[in-house]
Amino acid sequence: MKNEETVILVVDDEIDILNLLDFNLRNAGFRVLQAEDGPEALTIAEGKRPHLILLDIMLPNMEGTEVLRRLKASVSTAPIPVIMLTAKGEEVDKIVGFELGAEDYITKPFSPRELVLRVKAVLKRSAESSDQAVTPPSSSISGKEGGGDERVVSFKELSVDMARHKVLVDSAEVELSPKEFSLLTELMGSKGRVLSRDTLLDRVWGVDCYVTPRTVDTHIRRLRSKLAGASAYIETVRSVGYRFVEDI
Repeated sequence: MKNEETVILVVDDEIDILNLLDFNLRNAGFRVLQAEDGPEALTIAEGKRPHLILLDIMLPNMEGTEVLRRLKASVSTAPIPVIMLTAKGEEVDKIVGFELGAEDYITKPFSPRELVLRVKAVLKRSAESSDQAVTPPSSSISGKEGGGDERVVSFKELSVDMARHKVLVDSAEVELSPKEFSLLTELMGSKGRVLSRDTLLDRVWGVDCYVTPRTVDTHIRRLRSKLAGASAYIETVRSVGYRFVEDI
């Protein structure tokens, strides 16, 4: 995707910050939308479906964390990657943002050049997750019964269509974010083998990510809640990481 085709929604109540972000992102070739509070951001996100959202935590009318929660709770806006932007630097704020589904976190004051690079990195990881169509080794997971499309893999009532980015549990479609989908396919592709948190971070977020291993735990928890009965197939290996069961 070319930069000029990429739309970024910037949400901040400080006009100087909005103008600074707008200037630097446009100079980098992106199209920019602006919102000054939470309700406006939600309306624009729902109607315009930007490719990425830069979201300040401290907003009037609605906290940025509540905006993020609502974005991730909606099927139409949940896949949009969000970078939290805030003057707060405490660890607890980062954790809250990541637990709600943020992809990255930038603290004010920031370097405009670094911000643009972080935006590009998140967009790249998001695109790679959405377009992922890698077939797990046949020794790790069985293909679709009857010799059909080998990019559709299944385990008991769980079925994953790699090409169409669809997951079914008992024939009912489950809406996963790009990161949750990537985590599931990585674990299924390594069926029976333990993947450490660092390994999952490298494979799903990329080696240039700015998140901590705890982020993996948060996404695994959300993934399990969406998989319902099939969640038991993802096992926690204490102090190490996670494993997709070999049999059950």
